[in-house]
Amino acid sequence: MRIDEILKKKRTLSFEVFPPKKEGSEKEALYGTLDRLKKLNPDFISVTYGAGGTNVGYAVEFAGYIKSVGIEPLAHVTGGPSSPEDVENVTSKLADLGVENILALRGDRPVDFEREYCRYFPHATDLIAEISKSGRNFCIGAACYPEGHPECDNLRQDIVSLKMKQDAGAKFLISQIFYDNSYYYRLLHEARAFGVTVPIIPGIMPLVNVKNIAKIRSMCGSTVPLDFRNMIETYADKPAVMREAGISYAVYQVIDLIAKGAPGIHFCIMNRADVAEEIFARLGSVIGELF
Repeated sequence: MRIDEILKKKRTLSFEVFPPKKEGSEKEALYGTLDRLKKLNPDFISVTYGAGGTNVGYAVEFAGYIKSVGIEPLAHVTGGPSSPEDVENVTSKLADLGVENILALRGDRPVDFEREYCRYFPHATDLIAEISKSGRNFCIGAACYPEGHPECDNLRQDIVSLKMKQDAGAKFLISQIFYDNSYYYRLLHEARAFGVTVPIIPGIMPLVNVKNIAKIRSMCGSTVPLDFRNMIETYADKPAVMREAGISYAVYQVIDLIAKGAPGIHFCIMNRADVAEEIFARLGSVIGELF
């Protein structure tokens, strides 16, 4: 089922997973993770693939598996490293597997990427247009950045980009992760004022491991609020307490977002089914009554 059709009926619950780079125990572990996530009744699960277009084959494989077990997959397609032939190849395979939903991204150039980047698709809008003209009738989503895209000079420029993505055919947006909900509310307010009407789903990544802070900063530059940062610094050498603090903070974010009308929640769980299960256990009444 198309995600835009689901969003017309209810709030969505979803997860993001990433496939391994090679055969082996990690691949089998992800199948187990997906089986556990299915029990949480998500509306869809998104599947990334590596920077520079690596492991795209596994991403397609897992998208097909998600579809086969009765969950809607959201397959990432990245334009930066891709040619039109690459896009045709991957979208054709996804369509053959019954995948209806694609998240169209430009993607950031990896440091060690040696070929020309963004030769054919310098912007996500170019990729959206390419996928749309295939005639396969995918439901296409795109990304947005509550704290502004790192390459944009100001939020206004970023909002203009969002409107262009909507006009090109994006039916919903999923935000980059954030830890200060006020950035999401600011983005939503400014986007609506500029004519962006599609649902904007907030992305939440439970910060349960202090080692992930540097990765999060390099990935999206998300601000960690001072109160939460103080907890992180206090409990950095106490993994069990850090995990508890990270899960509790994510639960707080979700309850606040739902109270203020978010159309869904997209959890980036780093393939950690146990983290998703713990959050859902604490959000039982919220999920049961408000989704």
